[in-house]
Amino acid sequence: MLHTLEEEEDFDDTLVAIDTYNCDLHFKVSRDRYSGYPLTIEGFAYLWSGARASYGVNKGRVCFEMKINEEISVKHLPSSEPDPHVVRIGWSLDTCNTQLGEEPFSYGYGGTGKKSSKCKFEDYGEKFGENDVLGCYIDFDSGEEVEMAFSKNGKWLDVAFRVSREELAERPLFPHVLVKNCAIEFNFGQKEEPFFPLPEGYTFIQDVPLENRMRGTVGPAIKADCELLMMVGLPASGKTTWALKHAEEHPAKNYNILGTNAIMEKMKVMGLRRQKNYSGRWDVLIQQATQCLNRLIQIAARKKRNYILDQTNVYGSAQRRKMRPFEGFQRKAIVICPTDEDLKERTLKRTDEEGKDVPDHAVFEMKANFVLPEAGEFLDNVTFIELQREQADTLVKQYNEEGRKAGPPPDKRFDNRQGGFRGRGAPYQRYDNRGGSQGGRGGYQSQGGNFRGGEVEGFSFLTAFALHFTGYNHGGYQQNRWGSNRDGAAGGQHGYNRNQQSGVSYNQHHQGQYNKGATGSYSQGQVNCVKWHLPTCGSPSGICSSVNSSPDLQTF
Repeated sequence: MLHTLEEEEDFDDTLVAIDTYNCDLHFKVSRDRYSGYPLTIEGFAYLWSGARASYGVNKGRVCFEMKINEEISVKHLPSSEPDPHVVRIGWSLDTCNTQLGEEPFSYGYGGTGKKSSKCKFEDYGEKFGENDVLGCYIDFDSGEEVEMAFSKNGKWLDVAFRVSREELAERPLFPHVLVKNCAIEFNFGQKEEPFFPLPEGYTFIQDVPLENRMRGTVGPAIKADCELLMMVGLPASGKTTWALKHAEEHPAKNYNILGTNAIMEKMKVMGLRRQKNYSGRWDVLIQQATQCLNRLIQIAARKKRNYILDQTNVYGSAQRRKMRPFEGFQRKAIVICPTDEDLKERTLKRTDEEGKDVPDHAVFEMKANFVLPEAGEFLDNVTFIELQREQADTLVKQYNEEGRKAGPPPDKRFDNRQGGFRGRGAPYQRYDNRGGSQGGRGGYQSQGGNFRGGEVEGFSFLTAFALHFTGYNHGGYQQNRWGSNRDGAAGGQHGYNRNQQSGVSYNQHHQGQYNKGATGSYSQGQVNCVKWHLPTCGSPSGICSSVNSSPDLQTF
């Protein structure tokens, strides 16, 4: 079985290898750092996953090779999914994102027979796939323009990109791969023999003298140097806008933005967002994106990086729970609380641009439960970006009252624990459907995300019937909670549970291993792990029981 790397392991940093800091969280790197593969369970099969090499170059004639070892089975994807197995290979600046070929100074050649840069796709070369070997060549000695070319199984495919030296301004370009459901391996020159003979005059990047190679950005050495920024604010308040701007203004931090918006960016087809060309059920895809986000947050807590958690995070219980796994990080809250007039204007603008994606009653529930964070045990400090604390506190109290008044009447509470309705004498109605396996959080709760990267604790934006396919939430459909500000951590019994039994595994599609290709087996089969049904240590998902040992981590 292919063992994945823990970042703490010693490694000769003078070698050219896959950079474990400069790759997506769901890209799993082998111990030797020359091969890798993406997570493919559930919604991850829709996602692109990218990685860059640890060194780049800005002179000479340099190359590397990449082989596609396996197209990993993803039978759980619908037959309508275009190109479920694709690899894009090429070069990019260290400052580019991992979506190769979709921004300036990012140059990729894909298995569909297209080349791309700045998200412009053009026909080039040939299609390629499993067992094919791609050669990637860059020539800084060709004159006023830097040339990039490729080969397939030793066949030269001619120049794909020409970039002026003036534009590059002597900045180094790094080997870069972007994969969808494929396992790959690199040859940077560490192999005794190349897969195919090199064109005359080209040198493997590993053989370039160290002084002529440029190291990519190095991550924080210890957790205390890592930063987690938790966005707090209602939908459309401007959280994502602030997060993207802040990340752009602080490139040295190399922030990883964790949110469903960021997940959807990695689901693009030919550079287009899924909203533009998706024929399936959008609510189900959003549900899968939320599950991916939950998993990535778990993985993120074990990686020494800087993060921005781009969700609503308006519940006090959610704020505490989400900070807890990141103990040792610099944990900060960024509160975006515009005036009510500005919020309404931004909501209308987003509705016009993107379509309405958060139901009114969901927003009212968030308002009813909105709690401003305070520095303390789980937060080092709190920063208010627009309205400051005193003004924000006044507005949030107004929202609390507004949300509670908009809630259902106080005389009934739907509670499926005993199979029906019963009065509780609560000050307002509370819908509660605590289904699922014992100790397992009570069924589907969208605490990890709403339609735009936020969580509404206990409220499902999707219908129960859209959710029966997943075992991630242990069965059960939990409705909303109005104004209670409760976490709902206690596991219940007899919730709404359709087409599954309590305790089914998170992924019912991958049972067993992928035993193909030179890198060994790519096992994403499931075994029970604490109260989550997640893979144990050493599986491609890389999530170990120590991360999932707290019941508070069972949902995000």
